[in-house]
Amino acid sequence: MRWQPEQFAGELLDWFERHGRKGLPWQQNPSPYRVWVSEVMLQQTQVATVIPYFERFMERFSTVEALAAAPLDEVLHLWTGLGYYARARNLRACAEALVRLHGGEFPDEIEALESLPGIGRSTAGAILALARGHRHPILDGNAKRVLARVFGIAGDPSSAAVLKALWSQAEACTPHLKVAAYTQAIMDLGATVCTRTRPACTLCPMSAQCVAAREGRQAELPGVKQRRVREARETILLIAETGMDASLAVLLERRPAPGIWGGLWSPPQFDDEPAALAWCRRELGDIESTQQLDPIDHAFTHFDLRLTPLRVRCRSSLGVREADDRLWYALRSPPRVGLPQPISQLFDRLLSRDAAA
Repeated sequence: MRWQPEQFAGELLDWFERHGRKGLPWQQNPSPYRVWVSEVMLQQTQVATVIPYFERFMERFSTVEALAAAPLDEVLHLWTGLGYYARARNLRACAEALVRLHGGEFPDEIEALESLPGIGRSTAGAILALARGHRHPILDGNAKRVLARVFGIAGDPSSAAVLKALWSQAEACTPHLKVAAYTQAIMDLGATVCTRTRPACTLCPMSAQCVAAREGRQAELPGVKQRRVREARETILLIAETGMDASLAVLLERRPAPGIWGGLWSPPQFDDEPAALAWCRRELGDIESTQQLDPIDHAFTHFDLRLTPLRVRCRSSLGVREADDRLWYALRSPPRVGLPQPISQLFDRLLSRDAAA
């Protein structure tokens, strides 16, 4: 016997009343704006990681209008370390659209929400359910995992057929009352009990009728996405320096919007060391010294990247002007711009190494 949708919702709500999380920052004054920002930050990111970022973000951008008016560099600066930076660019673009098209208010119609930059069906449903109590199903990663295991929905969860079955089950299970509590509950159950690895089935209110628990298929459900062969890439990272001590600065370029680290600032990248040094001499002038640092390995969704930093000391008389796509980044008094996390960590190591020398 399997759970009927109304039984599933009832058991889940009872569990949430006793064990659900109710003190998360975005659960306090759950306005559409606060729910939206939290939902975007929580995409592929753990709650514990998100909390300090959310609090800093809300302190600086307390309203849609404040976010829409903010420079992109400042938004990316506050996002540094969260990863998946397209989320931050879409947040700001969406805020601008909300101000321009809806006077800064979130529309009640789910179709209108889905038409905004970076808001998909599940995020739109979560905004309306959590902030306004409207009955809309959600299907984030946690909800997918719970529904796939409990109801035995097998197959690649990104395929059209399986995704359709999951949405159908999500629609059937979403109750007409206590929608906000149910929405938070299914996310909480997936995040704290029905976890991806080592689920705590003995603590789960669904275990008696859960297909995965009953048949020992927790590792099989939900199905695994078809994975591409991961590509490996290597690049030289040119750390062009000028100045000394408090005035030490590194040349950065803004990454193009499409592609990795779009809109963030990073040292220039090259295919090999001769190309990096030739560019440096052509653009910056004489080189005093070079030093190759330990490589940095960083994993992206579809490929692995090895960055080999090449530290190049340029003459202090350097007179390169800053521009919209180029700036000198003072390591000891940095501007508020967005950096990829590996670059931010590299700069911290450079400062620590120089201080110890």
